[in-house]
Amino acid sequence: MKKISTTALSKILIFLITQPLLAQEKIEFISANPFNFRDIIVHLEKQESQEVFGTLKLPKTNDENKKFPLIIALAGSKGWADHHYKYLEMYNEMGIATFEINSFKSRNVTSTVGSQITVTTAMMILDSYKALEALSKHPNVNSNKIAITGWSLGGGVALYAGWEPLRKAINPTHSFVAHLSFYPPCIVEPLNLNFTSSPIHILIGELDNWTPADKCLELVNKLYNSGADVNITVYDNSYHSFDRESEPIIDPKGYILTNCSYKIKNDGTILTKRLNFPIRSPLMQKISLAFCAKRGPMYGGNIEARNASIKFSNAFMKKHLMD
Repeated sequence: MKKISTTALSKILIFLITQPLLAQEKIEFISANPFNFRDIIVHLEKQESQEVFGTLKLPKTNDENKKFPLIIALAGSKGWADHHYKYLEMYNEMGIATFEINSFKSRNVTSTVGSQITVTTAMMILDSYKALEALSKHPNVNSNKIAITGWSLGGGVALYAGWEPLRKAINPTHSFVAHLSFYPPCIVEPLNLNFTSSPIHILIGELDNWTPADKCLELVNKLYNSGADVNITVYDNSYHSFDRESEPIIDPKGYILTNCSYKIKNDGTILTKRLNFPIRSPLMQKISLAFCAKRGPMYGGNIEARNASIKFSNAFMKKHLMD
C-alpha cells in the first residue's frame, strides 16, 4: 500500500482546517400548547407557555456578517428521520439556512402515531410562527426570505400555517414567503378560504392512504378557485413517505384517513362534515376517528418520486428564496 508523504498529509490537514465550517446553534423560544385551532384564534392568551427549541444551521461562509435566506422545517408523526435531513443538507449546500424545530423533544414526546393528541398541528403551527418571530431578529437571517416546509404532520403545519385567521391571531406582522408541504393531511377544509398570498405547493403520493391525495386535490382546487397561489404534484405509484429509502410497509398503529372529512369555522372550531360533531378535546378526537378511520396505512419509499421531489424542492426554494 502506497504511503502518504508528510508533505501531502500536511497539505490535507491545512485544507481541512481552513475550510469554513457549517455553523450550528441551538435556539430556544417560548410557545404554548393549544390543542386545536380554536385555542389559537379565541383563547391564545389563556394557553400555558411552553419552551421549545430547534437547531439553526448556517451555510459555510467566511463572512460572519452574512445574512442568509432561511427554511423553517417540521417533522412528521414519527419525528425527525434521515430522509428529512437530506433535504436540509441540500438546502445548506445551496446557501440557505435551515431551522429544525423540535416540537416533540421539547414536550418529551417521541411519536404521535396512532393518537395525534400529545403534539398537535395547532401546537406546531404556533411553534413555527414563534420560531419565525425569533429568527427574524437573528443577525445571520434575512427576515424577508423565510420559508416553511414539513412532512406528514409537519406537512399539515406547512399547509395550514397559510390559513390567514391563524396567522393573524398569532402575529399579523409575520408571514412565510413560501410553503412547501410534503404529504399533509388535507382532511380539514376551512369554511373561510382566505389563505396567504405566498406560494403553497403540496407533494404527495398517488397511493397514499394515510393522508389521501384525493383530499389534497379537492382542497387545492377550492383554494385555487378562491385566488390562492397553490399547486400540487402527485407522484405515480407512491405511498406516504415516498421520499424514504426503505421499501413500503404497513404501519399497524397509523390511521387510514380516506373516509375522514372535517371543516373549520372562522373561530377555528373543527367539526365533522357529516354530523357537525365538534372536535374540542382529545376524547372527542378519538371518538371521531373511531367512526371514520381504520388502522394500517402503507408508507415507504419510491426512488423515482424521491428523486423528483428532491429536484423539485431544490428548484422551488431557489426560486422563492434566492432568485
